[in-house]
Amino acid sequence: MPDYILALDQGTTSSRAILFDRAGGIRAVAQREFAQHYPQPGWVEHDALDIWQSQLAVAQAVLRENGIGAERIAAVGIANQRETTVLWDRRSGQPLARAIVWQDRRTAPLCDALRAAGHADIFQQRTGLVLDAYFSGTKLKWLLDRLPGARARAERGELAFGTIDSWLAWKLTGGRRHLTDPSNAARTLLFDIHRRRWDDDLLRLLDIPPAVLPEVVDSSGPLATLDASLLGAPIPLTGIAGDQQAATFGQACLHAGMAKNTYGTGCFLLMNTGERPMASAHRMLATVGWQSAGRAAYLLEGSVFMGGAVVQWLRDELGMIARAEDVEALAASVPDSGGVYLVPAHTGLGAPYWDPYARGALLGLTRGSNRAHIARAALEAIAFQSAELLAAMQQDAGAPLRELRVDGGAARNDLLLQCQADLLGVPVVRPRVTETTALGAAYLAGLAVGFWQDEAELESLWQAERRFEPRLPAAERAARLAGWRRAVERARDWEKHGEEHAEESGKQPREEVR
Repeated sequence: MPDYILALDQGTTSSRAILFDRAGGIRAVAQREFAQHYPQPGWVEHDALDIWQSQLAVAQAVLRENGIGAERIAAVGIANQRETTVLWDRRSGQPLARAIVWQDRRTAPLCDALRAAGHADIFQQRTGLVLDAYFSGTKLKWLLDRLPGARARAERGELAFGTIDSWLAWKLTGGRRHLTDPSNAARTLLFDIHRRRWDDDLLRLLDIPPAVLPEVVDSSGPLATLDASLLGAPIPLTGIAGDQQAATFGQACLHAGMAKNTYGTGCFLLMNTGERPMASAHRMLATVGWQSAGRAAYLLEGSVFMGGAVVQWLRDELGMIARAEDVEALAASVPDSGGVYLVPAHTGLGAPYWDPYARGALLGLTRGSNRAHIARAALEAIAFQSAELLAAMQQDAGAPLRELRVDGGAARNDLLLQCQADLLGVPVVRPRVTETTALGAAYLAGLAVGFWQDEAELESLWQAERRFEPRLPAAERAARLAGWRRAVERARDWEKHGEEHAEESGKQPREEVR
């Protein structure tokens, strides 16, 4: 029998391939970074061919470098960065433009216009999402509006739209399958999460031809088959999920009330709400978690746009640290942040604010503030943002959380997790396998081919590596959160106010959309 499941973990800054064994353990990993493009402020782009080539390269490398033949792979699962939007030519397989990344804010004015026209409620009711530039639908409209002839070609069926899962599935199958799963479709502003199908009314509002859309299939099941020329055999593709839904599945948060937080480029806090979507009074998102045999599980989600990315910013743009992992020692060299707050709204603020015009702010500096205080403030900012999400989510759910399961690259940072437990007031639990995004994709793929028997077996494989218990007194926790909220208010609406000021001064404001 085959020995492994191959998970393709396509993230915002790198592509990885991970082999998992029957115990859910990692047997081999290959990873490759790819270029980030920032053509103007607020814009973030990827070359979709870079994504494909890097993902194929690591899939081939993880087999070749470990002497593993394709015949030993039972199935392939995909976990992907969500909302990132690709538009390509069906005949040539070539993208028409760079992919617009989930972090990109260029369609914020379009979202404003849709809200002003009174359309916010229908989007929220049908999709579970707020009208924000984060999601794919307005990105796709932007491309169709601006690429010459694109909408007409899309109407004729010549073009294909997809999030990264669809793009990879297309390439992996040699252009034979154009598909997505409900967890990714639910992030487009085009998908009715209650009926679980593309919504004609929303497509009309955004002027998107249905012919450009992928087929929606299960997250776990017999979805497609890889072109044999890629890895040496026609391996079945049997699992697809957006990265955060995959991580929730990989954390075995399989029952209502269980929650996880992933500390990656952004932070994503998701709570299982069972078989029905839950409406949020605090601007959390209702979304599809996964679907198998036509049955779906739903999640409540809060999104932080700058999580681990704030550490990358300290490294790459400020030069404060040489490596991302150096931030912990630097931050731990001081007992606290010395009153410094860093609001990492570099690409706007996600839940619960949904403010695309917020911008990053460093506040509370004194003459004695140094880079260690800023490093500590950066870690605390990640924890503060997540604490706000959990507080809102618990109010929506009407029940307290018993523990928070955590994963992602920054979850290896003990200082961050202790800070998180202190600000939440509940234990934070790190599992033995922290690559839960890839693990969730592997689990979805493996269940479809009998590699694992059922969800109960997956729950038995989950093991805690360390628990971080809260140590901060309730009064101090409240004071720190109050300080954080004061800092956030200073950063909100910054870009919009800047443009208003420029107009009042008779200057030309920076154009948001061109």
